[in-house]
Amino acid sequence: MNISIEKTDEEFLVVISGRVDTTNYNEFENSIVHLYNEKDATIYLDCSGLDYISSSGLRIFLTLQKKVKIQGGVLKIFAMQPQIKEIFDISGFSSIFAIFPDYSAAKEA
Repeated sequence: MNISIEKTDEEFLVVISGRVDTTNYNEFENSIVHLYNEKDATIYLDCSGLDYISSSGLRIFLTLQKKVKIQGGVLKIFAMQPQIKEIFDISGFSSIFAIFPDYSAAKEA
């Protein structure tokens, strides 16, 4: 798993690639935990390189969503591969998150 975070003004672009599972979900959470306290921030989560996500990874996404909302911000997820989108659909998470086909669509919304 690889994670990069870029900040511009009140926006963050988080790019995640590889797998998020029980072996590395703590690393993922530790990489993004500072985003939990960002006031009024828009966080874009680029999932184009995400190959697999387990229930542990889904929990981190859900925690990030809740914490961002508490701080008055918004989380926008984009560019999910079909197998990842299917996991979100089956788990019911697609109705919880703002999911977009690409970055420009997420920015416009």
